[in-house]
Amino acid sequence: MKMMKMNLVSVSVPCFNEEKTIPLFYNEILKVFKDKKYDLDFEIIFIDDGSMDDTFKVIKDLSMEDERVKYIKFSRNFGKEAAIYAGLKNSKGDYIVTMDADLQDPPALLTEMIDYIKSGYDCVATRRFTRKGEPIIRSLFSKLFYRIINRLGDVQIVDGARDYRMMTRVMTDSVLSLSEYNRFSKGIFAWVGFETKYLEFENIEREEGESSWSFLKLLKYSIEGIVSFSTSLLSISTVLGILLSVLSILMILIIIIDNLLFRNPVPGWASTACLILFIGGIQLFCIGLLGLYLSKTYLETKKRPIYISKEEKL
Repeated sequence: MKMMKMNLVSVSVPCFNEEKTIPLFYNEILKVFKDKKYDLDFEIIFIDDGSMDDTFKVIKDLSMEDERVKYIKFSRNFGKEAAIYAGLKNSKGDYIVTMDADLQDPPALLTEMIDYIKSGYDCVATRRFTRKGEPIIRSLFSKLFYRIINRLGDVQIVDGARDYRMMTRVMTDSVLSLSEYNRFSKGIFAWVGFETKYLEFENIEREEGESSWSFLKLLKYSIEGIVSFSTSLLSISTVLGILLSVLSILMILIIIIDNLLFRNPVPGWASTACLILFIGGIQLFCIGLLGLYLSKTYLETKKRPIYISKEEKL
């Protein structure tokens, strides 16, 4: 009698300077998969995104002790989006998880994810319903980002959504089929569709170390996300241009009529200078938007690889 093959869960973990958290993360994952009721095997794929500490050494030591621990070491820092893509691309599992190593994505939720996946969902994702412990300014800008991208974008992204999720092989293959260079995973996950269940959890502080995501990095990431999943900004700049053109024509007519009927000299040099500066600012803003979209197109046409692997064990 043939024995049934156990389903494999691939846990993809992007890492950047996480030498202190990786052993803690590994132990938590072991606790989850010790439960035999799910009849699952697992592999952990650590992606070292150009870490400058002993992250890779810690990963390599773990892989020598446990053959289920795999790794990819990038030749330099390519960014979290590249690391997420590399983990998904090299996963062999029937179910694929992407999560962070800092334990802000609670591994304990994996058991609930498995239950929902086995009940028929294509994806079980997570979202933070509180931002306890996060700076107020960052929280406000985060909420503003979701409002803007959902108003302008072609897809709806759940407020507080994390990259932490479990997906079926079919959904993972669909995500990988979008092989664009400029990646914004939250938008890609939403764009491919599929039936998704969201699990909510409170914000959790890092166990060790500090986040590499500064406010400026998050702001840049947000702008890239909006540009990647919306062309509405180009439409807005066009509408602004039309409105300002109409306004300027009206102002010219008012000046001509005022001069012909009332023989008044042209007043308001200060207000004229302000208008010129305002319109010039709008023009520069619109040119900047065009530049952003052009730069994205330029990078796509180069056909550069999303990442380069220096060393791997898969």
